[in-house]
Amino acid sequence: MISFTLCLLALLAGYFIYGRFVERIFAPDNRKTPALLKNDGVDYLPMPTWKIFMIQFLNIAGLGPIFGAIMGAKFGSASFLWIVFGSILAGATHDYLAGMLSLRHDGESLPEMIGRYLGLSTKQVMRGFTIILMILVGAVFVAGPAGLLAKLTPESLDATFWIIVIFAYYMLATLLPIDKIIGKVYPLFALALIFMAIGILVMLYVNGGALPELWDGLHNTHPNAVSLPIFPIMFVSIACGAISGFHATQSPLMARCMTSEHHGRPVFYGAMITEGIVALIWAAAATIFFHDNGMGESNASVIVNDITRNWLGTIGGVLAILGVVAAPISTGDTALRSARLIVADILHLEQKSIRSRLIICIPIFLVTISVLLYSLRDAAGFDMIWRYFAWVNQTLSVFTLLAVSVFLAKERSGHYYLVTLLPTLFMLAVCSSYIAVAPEGFGLSQAVILPISMVVSLATLVLFMLWRKKMINSRNKN
Repeated sequence: MISFTLCLLALLAGYFIYGRFVERIFAPDNRKTPALLKNDGVDYLPMPTWKIFMIQFLNIAGLGPIFGAIMGAKFGSASFLWIVFGSILAGATHDYLAGMLSLRHDGESLPEMIGRYLGLSTKQVMRGFTIILMILVGAVFVAGPAGLLAKLTPESLDATFWIIVIFAYYMLATLLPIDKIIGKVYPLFALALIFMAIGILVMLYVNGGALPELWDGLHNTHPNAVSLPIFPIMFVSIACGAISGFHATQSPLMARCMTSEHHGRPVFYGAMITEGIVALIWAAAATIFFHDNGMGESNASVIVNDITRNWLGTIGGVLAILGVVAAPISTGDTALRSARLIVADILHLEQKSIRSRLIICIPIFLVTISVLLYSLRDAAGFDMIWRYFAWVNQTLSVFTLLAVSVFLAKERSGHYYLVTLLPTLFMLAVCSSYIAVAPEGFGLSQAVILPISMVVSLATLVLFMLWRKKMINSRNKN
């Protein structure tokens, strides 16, 4: 438990120390925010900071810091280190700077922001890329909570029933003004999720289960360690618990509701650190579960149900599972809402009238339902959709970090761009090696993935430095 405690304290320290350093780099000021300048009563709407934090936290949480952390725990104590350093140096930095750039550019959606710094061609690619990710999130974050709810209710209320209920909720939350459902329901969801995290954290210390210490080694403990190496599989599996491109698609939702740039660190950086804490707690709980029961169980829903009921009792287990259910549902609905806003930005279509919102939402709903039906055909269908989601998600973080690196290189003197460029290169290595070795990718031998990832990252570094040198020379001439 010593390593777990140190990791927990490191996450908290990261918010106050590194988070403040990143905040100083961006330098928030007292200019009026989009919520005050463009209030439309639907998407641009001033809200209290505490409520914005809760919504942001729930938006980004999803299944990643719970299911992803459980899958990542199979790789051993290396998962603890990735959650800590990934959250502080990559994920929270990514979320904060992307959110602040959106805030400074009128609540601009992610593809528009990326295009602003990486060019028109990249913007067009990112528009399609991001909408695909939003639809995948809307689809994959239905089946998990529906399955858990089916376990808590009578047999007549099966998973199909709950899928219909959840998707109906998605449609309402996507169409209605942000304060009508999201602003009212999310604080309750947040309380359930916080109860779950605190309850499991307390029981970790009460149970005193066997947790590996970092100094015992970082060897791969996964039962399929030969075919599933820590690099890159673990870094994609944990996903939202350390860094996620999806988070940057959610930040504009909150950027359109904030009343001050100075609220950015608690909202954007703080929400990611909180998610990292949730991921760390579940990684530790899953480690104890695997130690006691073996690693044969791979269904994260079963593991969550077993841990919460055994550790927190029936009532506590039900409340904890409701927290786990709330996270993906709240992420799924805001994913589809983000898709609506991205399409609206592309078409320059106002979103104040319900008619304009329906014009965009109906096709989005139909495509999402089609993907959902494919994922429900069998376990293989869901696994395939989930893996595509995970890779697309992490790849998007690369483009976001690169766009922010360009912003820092242009707008800040010195080498502050390294704060995001180094995580960019690392995540680029992860994504390129994953698609090289994964069965849904090129299926190459693991022996070639490291050279491939190193070449891709090195080439990107060279191109970035050449661009920076050219930019500086051009600026000096002028």
